[in-house]
Amino acid sequence: MPYSNFPVAVVDNGGQWTHREYRVLNYLGCRAEIVSNVTPIDDLERFKALILSGGAPRIETESEALGLTSEYIDSQKWPILGICVGHQYMANHFGGKAGPADIPEFGSSLLTLIEEGWILANFPKEFNVWESHNDEVYEIPEGFRLMASSDACQVQVIQHDTLPFAGVQYHPEVEHTEYGSELFENFLNKALEWNK
Repeated sequence: MPYSNFPVAVVDNGGQWTHREYRVLNYLGCRAEIVSNVTPIDDLERFKALILSGGAPRIETESEALGLTSEYIDSQKWPILGICVGHQYMANHFGGKAGPADIPEFGSSLLTLIEEGWILANFPKEFNVWESHNDEVYEIPEGFRLMASSDACQVQVIQHDTLPFAGVQYHPEVEHTEYGSELFENFLNKALEWNK
């Protein structure tokens, strides 16, 4: 397996599906671990990539519940994939804007590919995903590109222009999401390349 024993930290933001992210990564061959979002940065040195999990905190009023996430991002030590609130936090951190969605989404949604980049490499023009969010990104930060949208949520997937950072609003770890494993594989491929 290309990701055999590749160490990845799943940073737990209290999401209901954090363990699914962990299981998908281990299924792909990684040596994944779930870690608290207040883990000191020096204690994460053994990892080669970070997943910022989804979670219950509302991005406008409860972002302090994401612990030391800003330190992890600013260190630029790791490729980072933000999922749901992790995606929203990353966008805000880089100067974008996230907040309450006009149409909160729970259940299936059809996404339209805008650009493949590395995070959506080899994805079809449309694919179905599973959503569970009250908040969303509504202004993309400088240095990021919009990769996919849906009718209810314009900013579904973003990717940084130069850093190995990407964010997804939907939940690729859920079995109802099409190409979920492929998204994790694309992220891991980028992380392997970054760590060479």
